[in-house]
Amino acid sequence: MTDKITFDLVSPERLVLSEDAEMVTIPGSEGDMGVMAGHMPLITTLRPGTITVSGGPGGEERFFVSGGFAEVTDKKLTLLADEAVPMRELDATAVGQRIAAAEEIVASAKSDIERTKAQALLDFLKGIKPAV
Repeated sequence: MTDKITFDLVSPERLVLSEDAEMVTIPGSEGDMGVMAGHMPLITTLRPGTITVSGGPGGEERFFVSGGFAEVTDKKLTLLADEAVPMRELDATAVGQRIAAAEEIVASAKSDIERTKAQALLDFLKGIKPAV
């Protein structure tokens, strides 16, 4: 039997998911990263993207995150997301609304950091729109 890693996905509103999984793929700020039991400890920021939870009791599950932080130990992955939404709950209308909101943020950003973060979210949403 494959060792599993305990995974907690937390948004500001609630605990979104807490389960053991074989692997969790996260959108790290430096690129996508697969996290399994025994992973080297680290803390990283997240960019907008998709989390894929594999080998858990619910089968493969996917979540959209708009950013956040991840803490990895050899036995646990804790992801503190700015926003976390199951991909099955996103449809073309919802993504379109999120794109419009992100475009407004890009246009009205008061700093380069705010603009860069909003642009990354906008780019990700435009990329997934055809798939929903």
